Amino acid sequence: MSTQTIERTTLTHLIYNEDYTRKVLPFIKPEYFANRNERVVFEEIEKFLDKYNSLPTKETLTIGIDNRKDINDEDYKKVVDIISTLDKTEVDLQWLHDETEKFCKDKAIYNAVLDGISIIDGKDKNRTPEAIPSILSDALAVSFDLSVGHDYVEDGLDRYEFYHKKEVKIPFDLDYFNKITKGGLPQKTLNIALAGTGVGKSLFMCHMAASTLMQGKNVLYITLEMAEERIAERIDANLMNVTMDDLHSLPKKMFESYLTKINKKTNGKLIVKEYPTASAHVGNFRSLIKELALKRSFKPDIIFIDYLNICASSRFKGNANVGSYFYIKAIAEELRGLAVETNVPIMSATQTTRGGFVSSDIGLEDTSESFGLPATADLMFALISTEELEDLNQICVKQLKNRYNDPTMNKRFILGIDRAKMRLYDVEQEAQRDLVDSGQINEEPVFDNTPFAGKTSKYDKFSDIKV
Repeated sequence: MSTQTIERTTLTHLIYNEDYTRKVLPFIKPEYFANRNERVVFEEIEKFLDKYNSLPTKETLTIGIDNRKDINDEDYKKVVDIISTLDKTEVDLQWLHDETEKFCKDKAIYNAVLDGISIIDGKDKNRTPEAIPSILSDALAVSFDLSVGHDYVEDGLDRYEFYHKKEVKIPFDLDYFNKITKGGLPQKTLNIALAGTGVGKSLFMCHMAASTLMQGKNVLYITLEMAEERIAERIDANLMNVTMDDLHSLPKKMFESYLTKINKKTNGKLIVKEYPTASAHVGNFRSLIKELALKRSFKPDIIFIDYLNICASSRFKGNANVGSYFYIKAIAEELRGLAVETNVPIMSATQTTRGGFVSSDIGLEDTSESFGLPATADLMFALISTEELEDLNQICVKQLKNRYNDPTMNKRFILGIDRAKMRLYDVEQEAQRDLVDSGQINEEPVFDNTPFAGKTSKYDKFSDIKV
């Protein structure tokens, strides 16, 4: 079938087949019609349907053309001739959907290529060559989403299959985190660690990034706080199982040997990208993901953003007159939207308030700047440190919000922490005594007279690389 034929076939069924029209019209753009006269006919169909919510006839289209002031007599005759050829025919509806979708995809790509050439030639004054990857990506992503909702009865069996489908998750290497999330972080979610300054937000994310990399996953780590090399340094200490101080004194051959071992243990990739503090927003992150896909064939399985409060909002500019509640909530909503768009979990962090910083029992009310953040997150937990825990090389985790599981189960638990090696690890069950809640919310102070015992690490100093 030629392009000319599919264009006429599309126009024909847009005025005769209401089911087809309702499904495909939202995805068809006027610029897909290379012939201006056919584009005029499409514009009249679209205008009539938008105004009267019903299909036009050939007569109403002709009258609409009579009222247009942007076509001359010669073009008017051609447009009227096109309308006269739109005679009803019987075709397979699924075939027509498929052909229309292919037509839109082909035209989107063709127009994107022409736009790219125009930008390179300097004819487009509003866009630079940096916009070309995004233009091509948008064109390649054109597709029809014909779903109009879930019918409770008719789609019941599909729902049953969904209940029994194993959800894709990114598992932790920490037992209690897997328990509270039922196996790891699901796709399309926003997950937040809440902690005070210096408690271990970046340490937690670096540890999880290293763990995910060793699972063979692709990891994108976006930092707005520390340099790329500093994040990579922490992940080196974690994976190579050496202290931060010893890392700088490693001989080059030994360092290369560690890198070789890491490379053999995983087929995943880790990309660390630094942005200036408070300067980057979801639009920048989206462009980065598209650029990595085009230049390095890299698609992340999980994204870390260190950290949420020092991102910018794509909706509110830096000088916008909005309060911190709306600004931080907007950032959280935009990041969760990015997680849905890219079909991956996003892990980020936020600061506690001044009162939360000195508290040994942090709650959602201790979230700094905006309570809109916990309202948006799927999982939110606090990392709590005290002098007693520091002496035992331990840290407490408290669930604050959990859409994956009952947050009152295992509401608090203890992890071992090795700050020198940027690692977290499971401790003996004895250390969880008086903290792990069995279906009951513990309202008592968490650390008063609590016996912590059995600090054991499954990593020994300078042992072989973590797997």
